[in-house]
Amino acid sequence: MPDHPNSSRTVLLTGVAGFIGSHVAEALLARGDRVVGLDNLDDFYDPGVKRATLEAIRSGPHGARFEFVEGDIRDEERVLSLLASSDARDVVHLAARAGVRPSIQQPALYADVNVRGTTVMLEAARRTGVERFVMASSSSVYGNNAKVPFAETDDVSRPISPYAATKRSCELVAHTFHHLYGLPVACLRFFTVFGPRQRPDLAIMKFMRLMSEGRSIPMFGDGSTSRDFTYIDDIVAGVLASLDRIPEHGYRVWNLGGNDPVSLRDMIAAVAEAVGVEPAIDRQPMQPGDVDRTYADLTRSGAELGYAPTTPLAGGVRRQWAWARARLARA
Repeated sequence: MPDHPNSSRTVLLTGVAGFIGSHVAEALLARGDRVVGLDNLDDFYDPGVKRATLEAIRSGPHGARFEFVEGDIRDEERVLSLLASSDARDVVHLAARAGVRPSIQQPALYADVNVRGTTVMLEAARRTGVERFVMASSSSVYGNNAKVPFAETDDVSRPISPYAATKRSCELVAHTFHHLYGLPVACLRFFTVFGPRQRPDLAIMKFMRLMSEGRSIPMFGDGSTSRDFTYIDDIVAGVLASLDRIPEHGYRVWNLGGNDPVSLRDMIAAVAEAVGVEPAIDRQPMQPGDVDRTYADLTRSGAELGYAPTTPLAGGVRRQWAWARARLARA
């Protein structure tokens, strides 16, 4: 990873109470940055979990440099005043309405939060002189790409879910802001992130909970679909590297993945081994909007960011289960 080029920068981080956002906040604080975190504590999952996550950041070894602000990225006045008053010159924009399947039920909401919210963030960044803007995109933009691994230069004009369409739309809006105003923007295509604090609706966390309760595991399709699972620490390293390097590139899309796709069947087996149970499988049909596979080509992010994932699925699942077991015991 590249060295941190400046000390004690102020970063506005949206989605700070979420899975990825909280880990990025802790990493930024650990290297000496000040973090102003924005989150609306949405009830997509239990806001109490998010408040506990915020408290963990505040009470951590670098909590004195952390400030939390409750607010919505679609609130133009709030975002603009926050950027102006905090004097932040860096933005890491991770807030979004997440999930492929829910987006099919609520496409307008997803467009409003993701596309309009990102546009509000970019416009506020432009108006306040932000120097670096990093935003979360998704591997879902590749759709059912026939070519593997997926490279940033591949055609991404055929998304197959509203969520994927909103993420591709955000990349296009970001490019426009770079073209018109010279704002340096990094768009990071995350590939199936897992680890401690993973959202409860995501497969690994959901399967851990179900297995620990002795309940069956829903398996959509025949188990042959595959995902390029990426451990949270590897994602965080890529986020920080992209923040440091984006001024050299202006506008850039980078894949952040694990580079080692694992089938759904094998993922279930890895979770079962970590939990120590024999899983009961409930076979169900494939879900609309789900892609068959994801697989990140890391040539560009490796060369330009020094990005190199180090945690394979089995080891990361064991770490996630150690965290989840303690949390489930307290529930």
